[in-house]
Amino acid sequence: MSTEIIVNVHSYEKRVAILEDHELVELFAEKKEQNLLVGNIYKGVVKNVLPGMGAAFIDLKLSRTAFLHFRDIDINMLTPEKKKIFRQHNSSTINKILKPGDEIIVQVKKDPLGKKGARVTCKLSLPGKFLVLRPKINKILISRRIRSMKEKKRIKKILKELKKNSDGLIVRTDTEGTSKEDFKQEYNGLNRTMKLIQKQAKYAKAPCVIYDENDLSLSLIRDLFSTKVDRLVVDDQKLLNKIKNNLSNITPELLDRIELYQESTPIFNAFGIEKEIEKIFHSKVKLPSGGNIKVQQTEALVAIDVNTGSFTGKNNYHDTIRITNMEAAKEIARQIRLRDLSGIMVVDFIDMKDEKHKEEVFQKLKNLLRNDRAKSFVYPFSPLGLVEISRKRTRPSLLLTYSEQCPHCNGTGRLLSRDSVAVRISRWLMRAKFFIKNEPLLILVHPKVKVFISDHPDLFENIDNKFKVESDGNIKFDQFQVFLQKSKKEITHRYNT
Repeated sequence: MSTEIIVNVHSYEKRVAILEDHELVELFAEKKEQNLLVGNIYKGVVKNVLPGMGAAFIDLKLSRTAFLHFRDIDINMLTPEKKKIFRQHNSSTINKILKPGDEIIVQVKKDPLGKKGARVTCKLSLPGKFLVLRPKINKILISRRIRSMKEKKRIKKILKELKKNSDGLIVRTDTEGTSKEDFKQEYNGLNRTMKLIQKQAKYAKAPCVIYDENDLSLSLIRDLFSTKVDRLVVDDQKLLNKIKNNLSNITPELLDRIELYQESTPIFNAFGIEKEIEKIFHSKVKLPSGGNIKVQQTEALVAIDVNTGSFTGKNNYHDTIRITNMEAAKEIARQIRLRDLSGIMVVDFIDMKDEKHKEEVFQKLKNLLRNDRAKSFVYPFSPLGLVEISRKRTRPSLLLTYSEQCPHCNGTGRLLSRDSVAVRISRWLMRAKFFIKNEPLLILVHPKVKVFISDHPDLFENIDNKFKVESDGNIKFDQFQVFLQKSKKEITHRYNT
């Protein structure tokens, strides 16, 4: 199976697509306004120390100083004299441990909220899918939710063999059954990242960020780019350089798999990804033989219904049902990953009388979900003929990322959000600029979208064509229309995808 990662960079958002055998299976979107800080590590400067609060305020070069409580100080960072003071567990002695002007390494544990600055800790941790690396605690701690003593002993034995230094490891709940090779790959990756952080901590000038947990170039390398990936294609030179710089210190053997995309056709169009993204917002997904699945997503659960549609089969009824359900199992596994569906999912396959056919469909769905990086559990057919799936959320679903509640239906449905519509227009103009030159354009949008575009002119900073945006109350919230100004001819459909 070939695996490719395709990265599209836009001034307002970055998108990462994962293709398996040239088929889109995962999509990530990072919007400009999603300024997340939790997990970021900073080299800060102590601004003020308040013994009465048992806390210090740290300058991280953010809009507000961060809050560090006495109990969030790491004893391993202290000198022998300060360790004695800290062991008294008296928070009012914090002024004997920290002084204004001291440089300190901290990690954000809580984002700023309103007038409050970020909450930080000196107890650093690097989370992976299976493990959390904790510097200098020299322990292996296993989640209490792993109840099997046999499994705990197996995991502990593997990690004792892998661990090379005094750093500690916390084993996460979703590690049961994880192979030694997977543990090794993640541990080595976390170790390399920690060495980079320690190097930055030594030489960087405070205050500054030394590790951005939410930086796409780092999360790509840590979570997605591995020896299993055949190539990584990026359409932005700056991001590509950043990825290469980080990768050269972690897994330099993968550097030759990175490519810069330089063609005139937008990268997601060239790889057929844009058309697949459009389908994500449709509840009905077609199957190869003519059947379909219908995905209904709510806050409580996800319901997936399988239908034969136009497929009538060639031989007999039971074969028709089996083929449809087998195709549905493959597509359901893909849609779960692509849409990042989570929580409780209920799949209503077409009723099958043959127990062998049921087991075949169940095993196919279960095996395909093993490619999913998020942990999921698939339960056998219930007496009602339903298959239940539970899956851990890894990020906001694409439906929530790209849409907002519809104001006309009391929240029962959703519409493409204003920023997503604006970005879609920007991409339309990028596609059209190679074909329409010296032709002024008129773009009609919903009034609320017009307000958003007026407030974010940077969305169109790379557009050369002349155009003006006007509001039209008759246009649907999640749509837009493009006209040639002189002839008034509508050309929206020409460059949609």
